[in-house]
Amino acid sequence: MINKLDFRAILNRDKNIVQLIVMTVLIFVIMTALSPDKFLRYYNFESITYIFPELGLLSIAMMIAMLTGGIDLSVVGIANLSGILAGILFKKLADETGVADTGLAVVLLGGVVALGTGLVAGALNGLLITKVKITPILATLGTGQVFTGLAIVLTGGPAIVGFPEHWSWVGNGKLLGLATPFVLFVLIAIAVSFILVRTPLGVNLMLIGTNPKAALFAGLKRERMVFYSYMMTGVLASIAGIMLSGRTNAAKSDYGTSYLLQAVLIAVLGGTNPAGGKGRVLGVAIAVIALMLLSSGFQILRFSNHLIDFIWGAFLLLVIAINAYKNRVR
Repeated sequence: MINKLDFRAILNRDKNIVQLIVMTVLIFVIMTALSPDKFLRYYNFESITYIFPELGLLSIAMMIAMLTGGIDLSVVGIANLSGILAGILFKKLADETGVADTGLAVVLLGGVVALGTGLVAGALNGLLITKVKITPILATLGTGQVFTGLAIVLTGGPAIVGFPEHWSWVGNGKLLGLATPFVLFVLIAIAVSFILVRTPLGVNLMLIGTNPKAALFAGLKRERMVFYSYMMTGVLASIAGIMLSGRTNAAKSDYGTSYLLQAVLIAVLGGTNPAGGKGRVLGVAIAVIALMLLSSGFQILRFSNHLIDFIWGAFLLLVIAINAYKNRVR
């Protein structure tokens, strides 16, 4: 039997998803009305399926960090560093062998390097937060600068270009007639959702964010759970870095700088509570689609990039203010 509190929670959760769907449809209708000839082109929607997965993964990573009441401001730095280290590996092997396009085995090795970079970077964040007791926002702000600085030192500033064909397929290819990044995003989103909902790790992360004292009295190892959560965010960020470098066929220290603000906005807009304990992958997925449609419409209407950044920041403040008001009313 579902008691009244559980029923209200389910109703409120589904209500948030419905609101996101309505918002997405509304954005679609408005942008279609403003510029139907350009917005409704097949190429426009196909390009969105190639671009939004990398931002979507960064947003899911941000959501996971927020579940424990933290935040990860280093995700873009991790993504760029992962792509750069893989690119350095490919360039070095190509110079040694004299073969410009390395084989699948080398590409898989580059994937291991990129994912390992995300895992180590996430573990560093987790250690600083759980063992050194640095506030998450300060710890990840600092490590984000470290990762970006390391990327600049490794590249000297310019982008690393000329990734192997198999690597580019991850960002530009097609799988089953669909964009490869889109297919990978769906699979990863389903996996993360399963972990958060159906495994002890996910349930414990929710409990830690909802009521830290209750989690402590329940015997949950909070530090271990938080450490694992930041390792997850690091790996997701590195996958986003693989997609980004594959799509652009390049890796650079300052790629995707606007993604950080957008990832925070999408996570909050998707129903994630920045104070912890609440968040759904489905909400984040719908929110990122809504914002990508909005961003595509802005570009079609030739909005200034500076104006778009202003709109994202104002929108984030508005969403946080509305959520805070709703929480006070409850």
